[in-house]
Amino acid sequence: MMGLQYFSFVDLWSPYLLTLMLAIIVLYTFVVGPWRERFADSGPVGFGRQASFIAGVALLYLVQGGPLSLMGHLMFTFHMSDMAVSYFIVPPMLLYGVPPWLWRSVFSHKAWRPFRFLMNPLFGLFAFNLLFSFYHMPNNHDWIMTHYRVHALYYLALFLTSMISWWHVTSPVPEWSRLTNLRKLGFIFLNGLLLTPACVLIIFASTPLFGVYNDPQVWVKAMGYCVSGDPSALLSKFEGGPAFFSLLSPLDDQQLGGIIMKLLQEGVNIIALFTVFMQWYKRERAQDEDPTFDHAASGRLNNV
Repeated sequence: MMGLQYFSFVDLWSPYLLTLMLAIIVLYTFVVGPWRERFADSGPVGFGRQASFIAGVALLYLVQGGPLSLMGHLMFTFHMSDMAVSYFIVPPMLLYGVPPWLWRSVFSHKAWRPFRFLMNPLFGLFAFNLLFSFYHMPNNHDWIMTHYRVHALYYLALFLTSMISWWHVTSPVPEWSRLTNLRKLGFIFLNGLLLTPACVLIIFASTPLFGVYNDPQVWVKAMGYCVSGDPSALLSKFEGGPAFFSLLSPLDDQQLGGIIMKLLQEGVNIIALFTVFMQWYKRERAQDEDPTFDHAASGRLNNV
């Protein structure tokens, strides 16, 4: 299917990354289970949180190490789908899956103090969007895709900045939240707005922008990131490169990829907006119904 039969098991499933992800899941299971008593103020972790974390790790592996990752080098549609899952769906799942007492234990260490500036909401708002937009400028994209170490480091930076961005929306440690619910709504709205120019450029371009998906020589060089051995042998197998796989023309593939990215981002943002609004509504209602509610303490909590 899609020509994947020409790739080896190692190419398709990235065993080293699979081993790392399984190790993370096993470590997490022990930390929130039998080892949790080693952490201050720890408590039981519900099934929902554990399922969220494990599912998030599994999704991240599938789009960054499984067959979907390789398919992201064959069609731009899969590339953008992988990025949407990696940076809009996985981060909130992981953040929710880690219990607050574990976040407190990890980040309360003094070694993290020099890096506190990274948790400024403005950094969280702009860092990921700037990295994403810079990456999808045509020349930048092809250069990063064909320089493997830069590619790996850039994807790591995108993932870490997406986690920081979602931290301000999900507030996994409530007392560390720096945004009120009203500001969270604005944060989510601006996050979607800042990504729009890059998506518009991709969707409404009149010509294919990325050599990786329309130039066989650039494509085969980029494939060296995914396959073992000499990637140039792929050209003889696939009769010239990525056109062998495409059900769409390079331009249609590019436009569909941009649309999928924007639709998935907006869908996740709508869910986030609804969730934050309902949390705000429930807290305001609880304040109105409970005359003993400490409004001053609530205000301090929301502005930490």
